Amino acid sequence: MDGTPIKAALAGVRVVDFTWAASGPLCTLYLALLGAEVIKIESGRSLDLARRGYYTLVDDIDASPNFNDMNLNKLTVPLDMGTDKGRELARRLVAVSDVAIQNFRPGVIDRWGLGYEELRKIRPDIVMLSSSTSGQTGPERDLPGYATTFGAYGGLGYVTGHEGGPATEIWDSVDMRLGTSIALAVLMALYHRRKTGQGQHIDLSSREVISSNIGDVFLEYFMTGRVPGPQGNRDEIMAPHNCYPCRGDDRWISIAVATDGEWRALCRVARRPEWAEEPRFADPYSRWRHQDELDGLLARWTRRHTAEALTRRLQRAGVAAMPSMDARDVYDDAHSKSRGIFWDVPHPKLGMTHPVRPPWLLSETPARPVRYGPMFGQDLEPVVSDLLGISQRDREAMAAAGVFQ
Repeated sequence: MDGTPIKAALAGVRVVDFTWAASGPLCTLYLALLGAEVIKIESGRSLDLARRGYYTLVDDIDASPNFNDMNLNKLTVPLDMGTDKGRELARRLVAVSDVAIQNFRPGVIDRWGLGYEELRKIRPDIVMLSSSTSGQTGPERDLPGYATTFGAYGGLGYVTGHEGGPATEIWDSVDMRLGTSIALAVLMALYHRRKTGQGQHIDLSSREVISSNIGDVFLEYFMTGRVPGPQGNRDEIMAPHNCYPCRGDDRWISIAVATDGEWRALCRVARRPEWAEEPRFADPYSRWRHQDELDGLLARWTRRHTAEALTRRLQRAGVAAMPSMDARDVYDDAHSKSRGIFWDVPHPKLGMTHPVRPPWLLSETPARPVRYGPMFGQDLEPVVSDLLGISQRDREAMAAAGVFQ
């Protein structure tokens, strides 16, 4: 945030953002960080989950760290979509924009007169993305959902957890996968429009995003008829492949061995040459068959060492090993700092915040934060007055009528 001019990959692209919760806002965050002008439509009648402290308890809707992290660089306008004027202003915003994104249940946006067929009358080349639990069509199109149910319905929950235990649902990381997929779909549609001049409607099903990320599970079922279940930290081929206890309070190291050479290197680091000669561990398949015994031996060894020291020794020997790091570890890590994984973004109420940057570094058009997540209604005047040309008198009349809520 040093003010140095940079090239922005999406400069000149304007996005009307009707999304809420996490997956949609993550998508529009990525677009905003790449230079798109994102205008977030909010309503005081139904605040974004992140604003009202669903993820982190807050007393002030303008002081939610989660909302800040997911809404950097965005503009925000409060519109009561239950009013005719609110819907009219939303349509006027679409008329001067390139993209509209929403993640309500099917039918909600249509009842506002903002479905794709209506929007393309206003802006024929508009790119619109609609994200929902099961997509815009099909017998289950109206089902509600959140991250846990997306993972369950998409098949991920069933293969997550420890062997013999219950299925384990994954929470926010599911939303992160969805947000990344939504951003990719929007970029593809913008590229198509650039080549052809044609907009389009993108129908994205959250459960299908999750299913598309676990293709190996379906492949195994199609090839063998076996339904894969949870297997904890273990791999279908590699052994050892687990997280092992280390010296200290709740400290762990992750170790994965793929080849006989890596296994012999681990035995040398452990100073256990007899392990390499043990018939039960003589080859990858034998080690895989005897994982319980192998894991027991390794755990007794790793407990005597710190995760950091053991990682250095194993990595020098060519063995894939890393400490299992908590949030503080990742933030304080020297490599993380050298890569600039965390940004420093000042916020008027939260002070200095440290959002995680996107996981890609573009040499010519880098993502960059230029502003904190906006206060509620912060950009009403520049958007409504400057962009849409609404006079002060009309704006005041709309405000009195409750349009800006």
